[in-house]
Amino acid sequence: MSSVIHTHDLSRRFGQRWAYARVDLEIEPGERVLLIGANGSGKTTLLRSLATLLRPTSGSLRLFGLDPRTDLAAVRRRVGFFSHKTGLYEDLSARDNLTVIAKLAGLKPTKAELVKRLAAVGLEDRPDPIQRYSAGMRRRTALAALMLSEPELILLDEPFSALDPAGVSQVADLIRSLPGTVVVTSHQVERAATLCDRAVLLQGGLQRWQGPASDAWSAWRASQREVST
Repeated sequence: MSSVIHTHDLSRRFGQRWAYARVDLEIEPGERVLLIGANGSGKTTLLRSLATLLRPTSGSLRLFGLDPRTDLAAVRRRVGFFSHKTGLYEDLSARDNLTVIAKLAGLKPTKAELVKRLAAVGLEDRPDPIQRYSAGMRRRTALAALMLSEPELILLDEPFSALDPAGVSQVADLIRSLPGTVVVTSHQVERAATLCDRAVLLQGGLQRWQGPASDAWSAWRASQREVST
């Protein structure tokens, strides 16, 4: 079976600045990988490249054994990307949001399927509009919407950002239950590491370390000490 993600010397430049450079990744089906690093280390840019939202400047990227440059539509059908921009409609309820998002994506879920997705995030009984939801509830709604297409590769950019402790726990439980292959970026290294098998550290856009997720916090602290000295 092909790797879900394979990169070799993957690099992305903005003008004269390299956001990330020479990244080599091999992520197998069902793996959960945590990307860690300081602000500006290239995590989000790399994740957006893996989501095919940004085209790498150089190097190779294959997703599910396919080249996004020639098989973009086939790749995108299998990928789900979650960011801090939820893309939700403020004046609609969670259920109505999922209905509209599904329609725009060409999906036709039944009412029972919509309820099932919302029940998975604890929002099946919320008829009020999204504008009244907390940050955590919005993120849970966005995750429910993301799973409508049942993506095989799920890319999560800072899913715990701006959440209170209860919201962090709720989103962590949801991530833990997600099927498929998951790549997540997070500054909450200790929490995110419990959800993953492996971790990759980016520092200054370069891939400095990778290893078991259980060692991610130690690697993160060591990188911070290196920067401060």
